[in-house]
This record gives sequence, structure tokens and C-alpha cells, in this order.
Amino acid sequence: MCKYAPVMNYPDEMYLFDFTSGYNPGFVRSKRWGIGRYNEKRAGMYVAAQYCNKRNIHMGIDIWTEAGAPVFSFANGTVAYLQDNNKRGDYGPTIIIAYDLDGTQLFALYGHLSRSSLERWSAGDRVQRGQQIGALGSREENGGWVPHLHFQLSVRDPGEADMPGVVSEERREEALRLYPDPRRILGELYRQEKGPRDPRR
Repeated sequence: MCKYAPVMNYPDEMYLFDFTSGYNPGFVRSKRWGIGRYNEKRAGMYVAAQYCNKRNIHMGIDIWTEAGAPVFSFANGTVAYLQDNNKRGDYGPTIIIAYDLDGTQLFALYGHLSRSSLERWSAGDRVQRGQQIGALGSREENGGWVPHLHFQLSVRDPGEADMPGVVSEERREEALRLYPDPRRILGELYRQEKGPRDPRR
């Protein structure tokens, strides 16, 4: 048995998006399942006011698929924070779960969920490995994005149901320390080199 449960029912292979040259929602929608990379500098994607026209380095991994797809907790944990970050271009409904992994505390953000996902939980609730915690939200409720899960880790307690999902170049090195590569939990959903698709370990 794998140490961690998958956070979604994704297939063994998913399309690997390259957003370094731009974001095309129509092209994203054309793929049944897709991956958006960690520590990727993305062009023309974050245009809402809160990004100040300079935050564009992605600190999570995106899993793109259809609205309503279920989302699961990768391990036993505790709901720490939940809220609807409902600005345009933001996370929409968001849940952060705190995990104790072999004595190390880690916080995981599950963003772009449905509003109904927030209704089933309260801070302090326990969740089990592989338990469904919510579902992907539609564009109307997830900040205006093509439906996907933004999954991000933090070694520091964020204090609320929010983390900077993209950072500026000057904050990149600090952010890489605070927000480690989600593949340490998800497995190698893609290899670092660019390519159309890579198998999941």
C-alpha cells in the first residue's frame, strides 16, 4: 500500500501543461486530465488586482479535470481552516488540513473547491486517509478558473485558509523553503523536464 492516498482519482497518465508561454482556457478544457507544475513561472495567467502584475511563480501543483470531481485527504489529519476566497482569480472555497507526518507538522491547502465542500466541515474536525473532503468547484464558484485542484504544502502554519499560490521573483527562494514541492506527497506526477505526459509512480 502507498504511504499516502491519491488526492484525486486521476489516471496513471495526465497531460503536462506548460504555462510558461501563456494560459489558454480553451486548450486546458480540451484535456480530460492535466497537471500544472510547481515552481513554474507563468506568463499572462495572473492578471487580477491582487497579483500586482508581478506574482507569477506557481507554488503548488494543479490537477485539472471536470467540476464535481471528488477530492481526498492524503493522510489522517485535522481541518485547520476553511473559507471562501471569493475574489476573481483567487482560490474560491478552500480547505487547509494540518498533518503530523512522522513528527513533522505540515499544512496542505486544497483550493478551488465547491461551496458545498465547506458545508461539511468545521475547524478541528478529524479526517482520515483517503476520505473525501470535497469536490472541485465550477468556474462560477472557484475564482473564475477552468476547474482544477490547487494543492499546496506549507511547513509554516498559515493562520487562515489561504497561502500565496504564486509569488514574485524576489520572493521565490523564500517561498521554495516555506512551500515544498507537493510531489513529496503526490509522487512524481511529472518529471521536471518538459514533455506531453509522464507516468505517475
